[in-house]
Amino acid sequence: MTAASVAVVGAGVMGASAAYHLAMRGARDVVVLDRAAGPGLGSTGAATGGFRAQFDTPINVRLSLLAREKLRRFEEEVGSDPGYSPAGYLWLAQTEAERDALARANRIQQAEGLVEAVLVGPDEIGRLSQAVRLEGVLGGAFCPTDGFIRPLKILEGYLAAAERLGVRVDWGVEVVGFGRGTDGRITHVETSRGRIPAGAVVNASGAWAAPVAAYAGVAPPVAPLRRQVAATAVTDLLPEGTPMTIFMSDGFHFRVRDGRVLLLLPTPGIPGRPFEATFDPAWGDAVARVARERVPVLRRASIDLPACWAGLYEMTPDKHAILGPAPGCVNLYLINGSSGHGVMHAPALGQLLAEIVIDGVASTLDVSALRPSRFDEGEPNPVSGVL
Repeated sequence: MTAASVAVVGAGVMGASAAYHLAMRGARDVVVLDRAAGPGLGSTGAATGGFRAQFDTPINVRLSLLAREKLRRFEEEVGSDPGYSPAGYLWLAQTEAERDALARANRIQQAEGLVEAVLVGPDEIGRLSQAVRLEGVLGGAFCPTDGFIRPLKILEGYLAAAERLGVRVDWGVEVVGFGRGTDGRITHVETSRGRIPAGAVVNASGAWAAPVAAYAGVAPPVAPLRRQVAATAVTDLLPEGTPMTIFMSDGFHFRVRDGRVLLLLPTPGIPGRPFEATFDPAWGDAVARVARERVPVLRRASIDLPACWAGLYEMTPDKHAILGPAPGCVNLYLINGSSGHGVMHAPALGQLLAEIVIDGVASTLDVSALRPSRFDEGEPNPVSGVL
């Protein structure tokens, strides 16, 4: 197969963003490899499309602000509408500890320039998300510029723009190994269709990041985690502009998309089957019970089983992305482990990855907090609950 200056493994939104930004910075002969038959068949297609800057670490707030800036220019620069809709994110606290956590996070957000993020009381919560049962809710946090995006539109936009810049996207191609020289650098990619000489490799393989990196003797701490989405039948019980509403106590949250109410509640993976992403109807019944208790109007909504789905998050121990050259293999670049924030941060991370590959350092943001070596160095990012 034809040689590549950079081979990107994975054509989800992260790989597509990386390929586009590499080409924009002048990289030629970039190839994107994906074992799927076409776009959107992996984690990107399973994303619910939330976007937020309300995080509790400076690096994640900065990533969101950069991504938001790029989303606002997306149609002009990339050529398609990313569907950014600032309906807001509303966090609900039911204990003093949860309210204190929101206040600490808000101080970080304000310091990073997210000045529109505010703390709110029960009366304001009732105005913002009128259907929520307020009994037991002490307060919350709201940011009006958080909201929703269209994951597949972003993916399709980046892929089309990358191809216009000369990037080749090969579907149905599985990476099965890497060749390495005496200096430890990757010299070529072994695929199900043959060998591709490559000057550098970008691991954008999402939940499968660790198995792919293992071909180069690298072990990033990235593990898959099943997440499920229960969808109601099409209903007008909640308006489309309802903010993403999240209960801090257990992570239950809901949003409206295309006339359906999407219900989510974190659940563990499947023991012994970490990469299986199948929807569990019993879980759907359980999350529906929670939804009807906390959002009483949903007692009139039914779950549409054929519309429900499951997907995989790519988790790191500190729930922050890994970005940069892999320890022990300097021309293998990692853009993995966004831990549920991948689609929303893909515009920013793709740009930053391209800066690292082309220039040797990310110039737009200081991304040292995301360096792959931080776990071995005993310097992971602080981890809270939901935020």
